[in-house]
Amino acid sequence: MTPDHLRAALTERMTEQGAKWLAGACASVTTDPGVVRGLFPLAGRRCGRGPLDPADPHGWTVDDAARSLLLAALPLTGAPLLEEIGELYRTGDAAERRAVLRALPLLPVGDGGLPLVRDALRTNDTRLVAAALGDYATDHLDAETYRQGVLKCVFTGIPLAALPGLPGRADAEMARMMAAFAHERRAAGRTVPDDIAPVLALFPDVTVPGPRDLQDVSTATTATTATSSITATSSTTDRPSPREA
Repeated sequence: MTPDHLRAALTERMTEQGAKWLAGACASVTTDPGVVRGLFPLAGRRCGRGPLDPADPHGWTVDDAARSLLLAALPLTGAPLLEEIGELYRTGDAAERRAVLRALPLLPVGDGGLPLVRDALRTNDTRLVAAALGDYATDHLDAETYRQGVLKCVFTGIPLAALPGLPGRADAEMARMMAAFAHERRAAGRTVPDDIAPVLALFPDVTVPGPRDLQDVSTATTATTATSSITATSSTTDRPSPREA
């Protein structure tokens, strides 16, 4: 997604009143970056919260797009920009954090957004995990963490089709992990998600999991379970921020 793509998509999903509010908010942020902290939480109520594409319920939302355009309007770079988006992420609700993650590819932050991506991947909030593995992670996240994130999607039921960069980032090691996961599911008499098949098909020579692969799956399962007890804040429902009430 680019800012132009987001603006075009929003023309079909926002009211005229919402569009005027967003245009004014972006202009205000350009003039005075500090006002973004007050405007960012308001985007859901002012612009809407439904899917940006009704056919893609796991993709961008209207408020994701509006908040991303607010961040893209910031006249900041380097450390000041990272400090601003980091503060919005840390103090935001689940929807606001997701928007920061979605916006990362639009911002000149280099690898500076990776701590936010890794934080989101440690949660059990499926919306944050899916957003964390977007275009920014495709370009910047290391191979090991990306693989573990994809496997977490499989465990938590996030459709792999929601990960735009997966075909290009899939590798033999990821396929081995998927094969091990499928092996354990079948051995337990459980179904295997259909969407791992395209990953396995990319590496047809990976068929029989070895001890290391089974250990990778076991470790990922343990990590996924362990995070549930420490992510109550990030795993809340997508309710309006108290600041929007």
